[in-house]
Order: sequence, then C-alpha cells, then structure tokens
Amino acid sequence: MSRDWRISTFNGALIASYFIPAWTIAALKIWISPIRGLYDRANIAPAMYVSDNLALSAVTTVRLAWLLALAKVTVAAFFLVFLVLIVRESIRKKGNCDEALGYALGIGAVVSMLSLLAASKVGELAALRLHASETLLLIGAAILLIVDTSKTEAQKIVERGDYPLGVSNS
Repeated sequence: MSRDWRISTFNGALIASYFIPAWTIAALKIWISPIRGLYDRANIAPAMYVSDNLALSAVTTVRLAWLLALAKVTVAAFFLVFLVLIVRESIRKKGNCDEALGYALGIGAVVSMLSLLAASKVGELAALRLHASETLLLIGAAILLIVDTSKTEAQKIVERGDYPLGVSNS
C-alpha cells in the first residue's frame, strides 16, 4: 500500500464498501415495494416504530418509506463520490475527498441513530444490534476523520512555520 493514504481515508474506504451495497439494496427494496421494503430487516425498526406509535395512513407510510430510502441512497451516493475522489492521488493527498466522506458520515449517523432509537423503543433486539453497530461505525469513522484532519492541518502549520502566538521553531 502506498504511503500517502491517511488512516481516515483507508477507514472511509472500508466503511464505504459496507454501506454502499447494504444501504442501496435496502433503499431499492423500498422503491420496488414501499411497504414490504419498509418491513425488510434493514428497515424494520423505523417501520415498527411508525406502525406502533403513529396512526399514519398507507399513503403517508409509503412517503415515510420513500424518505428513508432517499436518505439511505444519499448516504450511499456521498460514499460513492468519496471513493471516486480518492482514486486520484493529488486529491487524496490534499484531503479534498474528506468533505464527501464527512457528509456521508454525518447523514448516515443521523439516519442510523434515529433507527437505533426506534429499535430501542419497540424492543426489536436484532434491529437494535444492527443499528447500534452501524451507528458506532459511522461515529467512530467521523471521530477518526476529525482527528486525522486536525493532525494534517497541524503538520501544514509546522511545515510552513506559521506558529501561533509568536512561538518560534527554535
């Protein structure tokens, strides 16, 4: 492996390789058959929460299912943009791919956390485990991205010699 890969870039690529197919397939199941796709294993927690706690019509439930599918496809699309951007070495070295990864991690963490809360409210243990692991993956990757980005910014300051508050190199 090349030396110019930061750990957050490598971690982002690994996480993208899980979330792109998993969430795209879950979203496609909703698009093909909204109600049946909403009650699929990957989406069962929000579906059970909505059916147990909200008195929604069938049309409103379908709209909610499509909104969940749109959110999952958006996260998968940002992960895909991130993967496309890390292919070019100049973009990867500058860290210009971090914005797409940040959006994917942020939106994905919100969707996964809401699904986790829904799973805990309805008592669905398998969905709770799934969404807890996905939430931990996304939040952990976001923390790693923040720490790794701030490290590279600090390295740039040291390389330029721009020390804050008049601190010198000697």
